[in-house]
Amino acid sequence: MPLPLYLLALAVFAMGTSEFMLAGLLPDIALDLGVTVGTAGSLTSAYATGMIVGAPLVAASARDWPRRPALLGFLLAFAAANAVGAASTSFALLFATRVVAALANAAFLAVALTAAAALVPPDRKGRALAVLLSGTTLATIAGVPGGAVLGAELGWQATFWAVAALCLPASVGILKGIPAGQDEGEATGKPALRTELAQLTRPRLILVMLLGALVNAGTFGGLTFLAPVVTDTAGLGELWVSVALVLFGCGSFVGVTVAGRLSDRHPGRVLAVAGPLLLAGWPAFAVLAHRPAALLPLVFAQGALSFALGSTLIARVLHEAAGAPTMAGSYATAALNVGAAVGPVAAGATLGTQAGPLGPLCTAAVLVATALLIALPFLRTVTGARREEARL
Repeated sequence: MPLPLYLLALAVFAMGTSEFMLAGLLPDIALDLGVTVGTAGSLTSAYATGMIVGAPLVAASARDWPRRPALLGFLLAFAAANAVGAASTSFALLFATRVVAALANAAFLAVALTAAAALVPPDRKGRALAVLLSGTTLATIAGVPGGAVLGAELGWQATFWAVAALCLPASVGILKGIPAGQDEGEATGKPALRTELAQLTRPRLILVMLLGALVNAGTFGGLTFLAPVVTDTAGLGELWVSVALVLFGCGSFVGVTVAGRLSDRHPGRVLAVAGPLLLAGWPAFAVLAHRPAALLPLVFAQGALSFALGSTLIARVLHEAAGAPTMAGSYATAALNVGAAVGPVAAGATLGTQAGPLGPLCTAAVLVATALLIALPFLRTVTGARREEARL
């Protein structure tokens, strides 16, 4: 894989850390800025909304920009938003910086997905996407726990400063590593924006976007409420919540790496194996959650299966949106983040039911089951099997 891919992944690592780090910082932010923890929690919603809206909106506005200056500009805007957030003394200003950071994150990821695909031959797009998304999975393994420790020792502001600092080497890497003329050949043949938006009327593209959103909704629905499962159902101490999150992150890294090697040539096999296993894993998780010896391996397994299936579906979005070269990345980003926003809401609604902390795990199972039921009649369409057979 080309070096620029890993430089893009470093930036994605910083952004992934920023997106998820608030989970361990909200109490301190609320106390310092004089708001309730519930109000501080709206910072997470602001970020998710900014990601959903920002991906297509900013990508459309910047579609005529060369990729290297676009990536650099969005990354520096993201760094600046985190720096201003670190210096904030009012909740309103911090809230505004989270929206700006989310818009920059969404725009960067949308362009980066397209740039990553353009750096490799068409039959290696899945592997390129796996390298890029490994930045997010590594953020859950190292970035988020590290940010929590840094925030506990030096204050929540230190974590924001650290994220901003991480963007600097990534910026230099993009400047040096991304070819200046990477998209010159596309400039003359670039379709009009209306033509690219018309791709969203294609049933195949809508189908894979829907499936990606549903699987991602299940992933984030289960992950967001993992803490009460660990402490209440399994009866483990709070330290084990961090252990479980790291295990989930390690599993997601393994899943996205393995799927990246298979999803280009054999997407059907990934879906056929990972899909049923993921579906079976969520109910098994709920049934065995009271047993720590089963809980922890299942956390790892569900992380691996969720990201293997999810990354394969997002790779299919890029394949199906090939007729929208400047907007394809934003479609994939929007699908990811619709799932990330909807999943926790649906899962959280079950906490007050008789299922209690196990409700989100059941919700994740329902979401994955829905995705598989929708996909089953269209499996060859989803995986592009006919084109695969034609190449063979």
